[in-house]
Amino acid sequence: MRILRDPQYTRPQDRGASAAIGNFDGVHRGHRHVIGLARRPGVPLGVVTFEPHPREHFAPDAPPFRLMNAAARAHRLEKLGVEVLAELPFDARLAGLSAEAFARDVLAGGLGLSHVVVGADFCFGQGRQGTAAMLREFGARYGFEVTVAELLTAEAGAVSSTAIRAALSEGRPREAADMLGHWHRIEGPVLHGDKRGRELGYPTANMGLQGLHVPKLGVYAVLVDVLEGPHKGTYKGVANLGIRPMFERQTPNLETFLFDFKGDLYGCPLSVGLVEYLRGEAKFDGLPTLIAQMDRDSAAAREALARS
Repeated sequence: MRILRDPQYTRPQDRGASAAIGNFDGVHRGHRHVIGLARRPGVPLGVVTFEPHPREHFAPDAPPFRLMNAAARAHRLEKLGVEVLAELPFDARLAGLSAEAFARDVLAGGLGLSHVVVGADFCFGQGRQGTAAMLREFGARYGFEVTVAELLTAEAGAVSSTAIRAALSEGRPREAADMLGHWHRIEGPVLHGDKRGRELGYPTANMGLQGLHVPKLGVYAVLVDVLEGPHKGTYKGVANLGIRPMFERQTPNLETFLFDFKGDLYGCPLSVGLVEYLRGEAKFDGLPTLIAQMDRDSAAAREALARS
């Protein structure tokens, strides 16, 4: 997959692409429906998105809300067969473009798209003045076709990043997965921690959550993909997402114990899928009590994963 960050440098072979447009946070089922409608024989399949997310540009001090970072999003889009990812820098210049200027100068002139697909609730341009209907008019004017995709629904209602965040905040990862079409995953490199888990007989792979929406704190059954290195593969495990109240850590992180695994993962990129919420965080009166609970958590995680 080729990643473009400036429309003026679009390669000749990438012009004429058919592209889905949106933020694609989480790359959920609704997003995949939109991307599927962009597939056209004989032309590159593209996605046009923004980095940072527009909400981060307009409200930089707001709490983190993203379901995935840019690298995880690109990884997921590549798995879907996207050939060209236009990851447009969302800054004051782009935010200040009128809806018509965005359609004319970015979509048609810069990227040279032949066809675009957007969701029915798509808005664009300065002050979100542009609508899907207006995009159809601009497409006819500037030479690209426009398809408007209807919103998808799941058992819990409309499929949206907002609904997925709500399910995760309430400890319902299976409901989130129903909307996502895959387990919600936290991706990033394994960081050096305090190595306390190793001393307890439960060595963990530690990952940060900076910039991401934090699901309900607690213990989860997880599926782990080691994305690179000699241990590349898929493993089952149990993870604690939180602050470890017994050790008074203030910043939430993800600590994952991989079952039946031996090896060094420091620096390796991991993708940890949250499968089932097992229990909330708790403070224990001593290490023996903590270790006994970790034994129970591991057994519960193995049972949950066997049902998945």
